Amino acid sequence: MLDNIRLSSDETEVIILDQTKLPGKVEYLRLKTAAEMREAIMTLQVRGAPAIGIFAAYALYVLAKSIPEQADFNRTLKEIKNSLNSTRPTAVNLSYALERMIIAAKKAGRKREKILKALSGECRQIQHEDIAVCRSISEYALTLLKDNWGILTYCNAGPIATSRYGTALGGIFLGFERGYKFNVYCCETRPLMQGARLTAFELSEEGINTTLICDNMASRVMSEGKVQACFVGCDRVAANGDTANKIGTSMIAVLAKHYKIPFYVFCPTSTLDMNCKSGKEIIIETREEAEIHTGYFRERLAPDNDSLKIYNPSFDVTPANLIIAIVTENGICKPPFEESLKMIIRKKASK
Repeated sequence: MLDNIRLSSDETEVIILDQTKLPGKVEYLRLKTAAEMREAIMTLQVRGAPAIGIFAAYALYVLAKSIPEQADFNRTLKEIKNSLNSTRPTAVNLSYALERMIIAAKKAGRKREKILKALSGECRQIQHEDIAVCRSISEYALTLLKDNWGILTYCNAGPIATSRYGTALGGIFLGFERGYKFNVYCCETRPLMQGARLTAFELSEEGINTTLICDNMASRVMSEGKVQACFVGCDRVAANGDTANKIGTSMIAVLAKHYKIPFYVFCPTSTLDMNCKSGKEIIIETREEAEIHTGYFRERLAPDNDSLKIYNPSFDVTPANLIIAIVTENGICKPPFEESLKMIIRKKASK
């Protein structure tokens, strides 16, 4: 599994795996300016809700070290935090990690050295916790699987989107390590092809039996009896169990219900947003038109005229009634989600 996010040895840069270059090239970027870090999130050089949170925590620490001595340190720190937080509105992990960093800074007092020491420890702790979280999610996921099952997954929720193992892919990787055999069907995930470029890459590189399909082939594969479960990640979970994930996820959930295939969502507890009552309140990011009309094609695919409009929402919301369970590091939530999600939050708080 690739190392996707880390600090440089002198702690003046955040080093990330450039996900836009995969699978053709494994390339690492060394980022030290606020502009570079914002661009990395916005252009998906770093992506995956947990990975974005980890990266943002490291970024805030590195940028805090460069705040001039004469500046109002705490005010500037909040400005940096707000700037990073504005880059991706849908994934809650970004704001969660940044808020943890600000709280750590406040607890450290007013001395610059103590604040920087606290930020250094907190960003490392966020990544350390994510490794443990992904392992726990993977263990719970494995209880839902059987040997030789076919699993359909969408977008990318593997190691490079998190810290290790991943969320939706975690049980598959862990099961493979323990001798399970799976047949994984990866939807390509238009328009940015995360399933084709990233999920298919991660799984096949490990030697897991992987089949890449176009997004519109999911119904055919399900109807042929090749799929026994659908595993997806998510970027935000509302209090009623509605979940936001990569655009097209709700389409898979509708198909799964039609074919009576269990549809599971995997995420860390930090992705639960109990202040968000339902999916209707989740802000859906809209991205550039070029991702659709050109994207990974050599030339523009669609007509170029004033009559053609292009709509490119990056996420959609899967209603809770299409979800069999939401799997977290603290347990498996089942309907009614209003109650089970609260229990998971209480369980986390008691630890």
